[in-house]
Amino acid sequence: MKLAAMQTATHMDPTRERRTLLWAALLLPLAALVVAIAVSVGKEAGTLEQGTSAPSFALPATDGTTIALSDVIAEGDALLYFSMGPGCDGCFLQIPEAEGPLAEHGIRLVPIMVDPPSMVDSEATRFGIETPILIDSDRSVSRAYGMIGVYGHGDRPSHSFALVDSAGRITKTLHFAEMFIPFDELWGDIANSALALTVDRTAAGSATVKPS
Repeated sequence: MKLAAMQTATHMDPTRERRTLLWAALLLPLAALVVAIAVSVGKEAGTLEQGTSAPSFALPATDGTTIALSDVIAEGDALLYFSMGPGCDGCFLQIPEAEGPLAEHGIRLVPIMVDPPSMVDSEATRFGIETPILIDSDRSVSRAYGMIGVYGHGDRPSHSFALVDSAGRITKTLHFAEMFIPFDELWGDIANSALALTVDRTAAGSATVKPS
């Protein structure tokens, strides 16, 4: 009996080995794919560091003009506002919420969206917004500023801001899970005495502050 059992165990070993090799062959490519996706998402959502020169751009706007970053910061600091756009009411309501108070602090709000201009303009009209909204149709500017892929939005920004000073340097970036931020909260993060910060605020309202 012992001999028979040993022979059976010996005959099973090659089968187990083949199964092990088969599972390894199936799982290793899957693991590599997961790692590749994670690395890709991490790179896509990477934020430019404080003090970095802001990528230049000239984008068409909903009022038919073309607006360049160089022209905007020639008048002072600018807060670039990257949002989801149409389908997100809070994204549009954020514009009048922040534009006036920011102007009182000498900062111009520059909204940027990625949808077709006619669609963006229609939504802006619905909310009574006359502020020109820049159209980044190929996402090149949003990608350059690291605004694509934040909070799982793979093809558009979420609700993010980049503060650019008059010298063309990025002084702060902010990412919010919420689609509307009361100005007092927004300004609290912008005016934080630690200027070299990236603020990533979760839906729960807690802020993760990351040194740039």
